[in-house]
Amino acid sequence: MTKTLKQLAAYVSLNRNDCVLDWYINRGELTFNVAPANLLGFMRYLAKDSRCKFSTLVDITAVDYPKRGKRFDVVYHLLSMYQNQRVRLRVSIREDDMVSSIVEVHPSANWFEREVFDMFGILFSRHPDLRRILTDYGFRGHPLRKDFPTTGYTEVRYDEAEKRVVYEPVSLVQEYRQFDFMSPWEGAQYVLPGDEKEADK
Repeated sequence: MTKTLKQLAAYVSLNRNDCVLDWYINRGELTFNVAPANLLGFMRYLAKDSRCKFSTLVDITAVDYPKRGKRFDVVYHLLSMYQNQRVRLRVSIREDDMVSSIVEVHPSANWFEREVFDMFGILFSRHPDLRRILTDYGFRGHPLRKDFPTTGYTEVRYDEAEKRVVYEPVSLVQEYRQFDFMSPWEGAQYVLPGDEKEADK
């Protein structure tokens, strides 16, 4: 399998050296690092080329590296049912960069790109309807960024008196801040309630 992937990588790199920055195989999976400016053309090539035929878009996601200059990696997973192969594309971008939408090549990218925008705040140029898809319309921030607070900025609740859903700033009650560090996974030496019977044996 690795030999076949190496042959595919060499073939694609030779034919589209304007797109492929480099490639590697890890755990039996081929990944191409792609230049952002050439992403759309490369997607079209992978879908149409007779040796590739990666005509099925499986998923689009992203990874946040806040301390890196190019903060985000946008990751595409493609499948060729004709060749029985999978490939991954990775595009590294800065926080304020835009990525070309691939909806014209893979219409299923529409919702995937909306999800990446919603969760990470990455913008896709020429997307037909780029708006939030998982969070609420008035949601602030992007939840999968590493700098997003775990509590969020607002909380939503149903107000019985007003008979409607209300949005309020997050206010943490004191009880929320009290943490129980008694975790058996931390290797702490203590006896949980009920374990004293075992200790007596």
